[in-house]
Amino acid sequence: MSAKTRVRFAPSPTGPLHIGGVRTALYNYLFAKKHQGDFVLRIEDTDQNRYVEGAENYIIEALKWCGIDFDEGPGKEGGVGPYRQSERKEIYREYADKLLDSGNAYYAFDKAETLDYHRKNHEAEGKTFIYNWHNREKLENSLALSEKEVKQKLDAGEDFVIRFKSPASEILHLHDEIRGKMEINTETLDDKVLFKSDGMPTYHLANIVDDHLMKISHVIRGEEWLPSLALHQMLYRAFGWEAPKFAHLPLILKPQGKGKLSKRDGDKMGFPVFPLEWKDPNTGEISAGYREDGYFPEAVTNMLAFLGWNPGTEQEFFKLEELVQAFEISRVHKGGAKFDPEKTKWFQQHYMHEADNVWLAEEFQKILKKKQIEGEKEYVEKVVEIVKERAVFVADLWEQGSYFFIAPTSYDPKNTKKAWKNGTAELMQELKELLKNQEDFSAEKLQTEVKTWIGSKEIGFGKVMQPFRLTLVGSLQGADLFLIAESIGKENTLTRIENAIKTLG
Repeated sequence: MSAKTRVRFAPSPTGPLHIGGVRTALYNYLFAKKHQGDFVLRIEDTDQNRYVEGAENYIIEALKWCGIDFDEGPGKEGGVGPYRQSERKEIYREYADKLLDSGNAYYAFDKAETLDYHRKNHEAEGKTFIYNWHNREKLENSLALSEKEVKQKLDAGEDFVIRFKSPASEILHLHDEIRGKMEINTETLDDKVLFKSDGMPTYHLANIVDDHLMKISHVIRGEEWLPSLALHQMLYRAFGWEAPKFAHLPLILKPQGKGKLSKRDGDKMGFPVFPLEWKDPNTGEISAGYREDGYFPEAVTNMLAFLGWNPGTEQEFFKLEELVQAFEISRVHKGGAKFDPEKTKWFQQHYMHEADNVWLAEEFQKILKKKQIEGEKEYVEKVVEIVKERAVFVADLWEQGSYFFIAPTSYDPKNTKKAWKNGTAELMQELKELLKNQEDFSAEKLQTEVKTWIGSKEIGFGKVMQPFRLTLVGSLQGADLFLIAESIGKENTLTRIENAIKTLG
């Protein structure tokens, strides 16, 4: 075992990468970088029946978008490839044979109907059929048959599987970096299939062999693999290899807290469960993605990091490099983490406020272009600076600041009823004359002049400020009123007041 920290993320290309998978990749990446180690991407595509076209590229693109850069993997050779299991087929038979030779595995020729018969019989008696020490020598396998019979079956090309021979009665002592010490009695374990006659290994054999050959030091994977830990430890022992350290991550739970987060939950409640949009090549169905929904990758990785881990401090906002420094596997929780879509938006809003105005303005200009609005670079930057505090996504900039680019053509009825009373038109006409005489049209100067004028009339500020806002915005929403006036300029401000007077009377 290499002294160097080496971890792997090993997804199956059977569809889009769920955010639970992204979190597993993230924790592996953080752990590797924290310990100056390597992060390996391995594609586990031994089950060709479930292979989905485009899924591997999706996985790689999703990790790239999240900033989770792998050191070795498909297209990034590191000397222990290939990194797709389908390209490593020849390797696995050799190791299955080693287990056969050492007596740790055996051939089984049982027909599917026979096993099904045994299962149904056990069910009828209220029992569960387990293929292991207590019945294996009564079934059709190389433990019960003579060498000659086994050879005849193999020579005849009969279908077989190679099963692991679990110890009859042993207490296994296991250790998990998150859950601590565990014990399991091997009497309760079944003899798992490791290899099939079609020349393909099962997950269990391929996984162990690959982790060993790729010098993986720590296996950080989802909680669903915890029941396989006993078998995997026994396989390492059977090969005479030093096992890596294992850490099983808690589940990401539904927002209600019961059960694993699924695509259905996202569809029902209106949030993505995939990092990128996914179009199913078979059905054409499109599933939402965080990227296409306007989330920043920093917001998604920050949110995912906190689903099952905390730094032990009050700090909640972490860029990827900061997460690397703060991450400790010992601070990962044992219990499931409840997914909160609102918390994701909260992280997004923070990074939206932190985002560079020049970059945001460039993104906003793309939206303006689609609306056939030409916005000067400096002007758009100024608008972004004013309205981004109210925005969660880049797309919100238009909703929050459209009035900086187009004058209102209608006025919100509810707001109009509240702000436009008898005598309001006359007040707005006076305000218009006041503003017309202003040489200095800066927000600061306008505020002083308008407030002094209102004070001299001895009327409530709302009587002027509310209808004034209505004339400029079309509603009672929006940024600082004097900043709006300064930004759109004197001529536009006067025109908008005039339009409102004409429209509202």
